[in-house]
Amino acid sequence: MNEHERAELARLLPPPARPELSSDRHRLLRGHLMSEIRDTKPALVRRGKFGWVAIPALAGGLALAMVLPGGSDGAASKAPLAQQQSGQVQGEQPAESGSTTLNVAPVAAVQLLTQAADTAAGKPDPKPGKNQFAYIDSLVSFAGSNANGETKIDAPHRRQIWLSVDGSQWGVLKEEGKFGKGEAAAKEGDKRPAPRPDGGLWLDPTKKPSIGAPTYNYLAGLPTDPDALLKKIYAETKGQGRTPDQQAFGTIGDLLREQIAPPAVSAALYRAAAKIPGVTAVADSADASGRHGVAVAHVDSGVRTEWIFDPKSHEFLGEREVVVTDGDFGKAGTVIGHTAVLSRSITDKPGDEPKQTNA
Repeated sequence: MNEHERAELARLLPPPARPELSSDRHRLLRGHLMSEIRDTKPALVRRGKFGWVAIPALAGGLALAMVLPGGSDGAASKAPLAQQQSGQVQGEQPAESGSTTLNVAPVAAVQLLTQAADTAAGKPDPKPGKNQFAYIDSLVSFAGSNANGETKIDAPHRRQIWLSVDGSQWGVLKEEGKFGKGEAAAKEGDKRPAPRPDGGLWLDPTKKPSIGAPTYNYLAGLPTDPDALLKKIYAETKGQGRTPDQQAFGTIGDLLREQIAPPAVSAALYRAAAKIPGVTAVADSADASGRHGVAVAHVDSGVRTEWIFDPKSHEFLGEREVVVTDGDFGKAGTVIGHTAVLSRSITDKPGDEPKQTNA
């Protein structure tokens, strides 16, 4: 094929798909990029937290880097329980992938998510006021690669976020070792508050809440029927991510990790996740704080995303990302992401740490 033919073929073919990030993911990725810009030392290319982000390659084209929470545990978890019980091959997608077919996850995963839903449903409803904030305290770490393609995992560090309950107020993100003295106003007349002395990053008000950029009040209005909820998630994330199932699993994971929702909605999210094709169970996993538990998982692009639960209480502990196929993210068995939810609560002001918290 000559140059003219190649050029004509390139013109006729559709452009490569570019994954879309929700407002929440953009906000968090922006925060991590801001911290890298302020760093005068050669920095790793961050694979921040949620979803996918396109990163320009040095020699033409685009390289895709997964936006993941990181961790320090380099060993993969035990074989998924679903393999032991049903013989399903890890990462194999059912024929119905992309649909909302009911009860397609292996039995072990469905049982675990049902137990987690029952636990969530039994929690007290916080019923916050419209001017209050959802507070989530976590440990996170990030995987990145340097110019030589070597993967490095940061040590877990503390991350605190305050999100306006109704989205009308400025939130705050504090992360150890990040953001310097906070952001200055972007330009004259900008309504952004003055830089915070504690180094926190101001988060924009959420004027149009959505499944990808929710508020507590938005979540409170979601369907509590798992089928209706999953249908809404598929509809609102259509065209995002590599596959509808991967995007739905990731979206629910985002809501579980760094939000507070009414108990009935939290329970519905777990029950909805049990209906996503390709979800399996994992016998043992560990979060960023070292707590071990059982997990449910979904594999995409050679990486298994695990939601970890306390084996007795079935409380959500955190997430882990494990490479299962040698490739761009390293060798199989490498842990490239970790989070651990330490506590959740409702506060009156952004930046204030509550005296009493509940996970």
